[in-house]
Amino acid sequence: MRALATRLAAPLVALLILSACDRGAEPSGEAATAAPDRGDDGAIVASTSEDHLPDWLSPTDGTDPARWLAGREAGHPLPADAAAVRELRESLDGARSAFVEDKRMIANRTVQLGQMLSEIGKTESYRGLIDGLGAVASVRGRHKSLYGEMCQHYYNTRVQGADHATALARLEARERPEVAAPERPSGGQP
Repeated sequence: MRALATRLAAPLVALLILSACDRGAEPSGEAATAAPDRGDDGAIVASTSEDHLPDWLSPTDGTDPARWLAGREAGHPLPADAAAVRELRESLDGARSAFVEDKRMIANRTVQLGQMLSEIGKTESYRGLIDGLGAVASVRGRHKSLYGEMCQHYYNTRVQGADHATALARLEARERPEVAAPERPSGGQP
């Protein structure tokens, strides 16, 4: 009996640890007390406080990722029907079909990438990042890409001095090798 309990304990501990992963702060204020609205697909679409934008969207956060992202970029919360929110909603919808991650994670990674780019003096709009990386991912066809991984490759290329368009072109060449320039044979001969 003791052996069975020991065998069951390890998976239970692992399950508890994994269930605690990727949890951010619980929503506060209005967001904690208001019931979230649900969209046509059943996804939670908006319950953000009108005066506060959280640093990150947690898995249990009911905030509309497009509204949060647009508000973060603007520096203050925006109404759900603002043009910037609608545009980012379109971008996130398109990206969702190209990437494994959900809209919340794509929004979080976009903000993270935006902050990293800002630190090196190479700011880009959130929509430009999502649409650009989504276009690169679309060359894979029915195979979805990892947004976080693509963000890291994009950032590394930008750190090396490439501008936005060049970084996207290099990522696309990586996704579709026939686009890449042919390599020279070893030995220095053309």
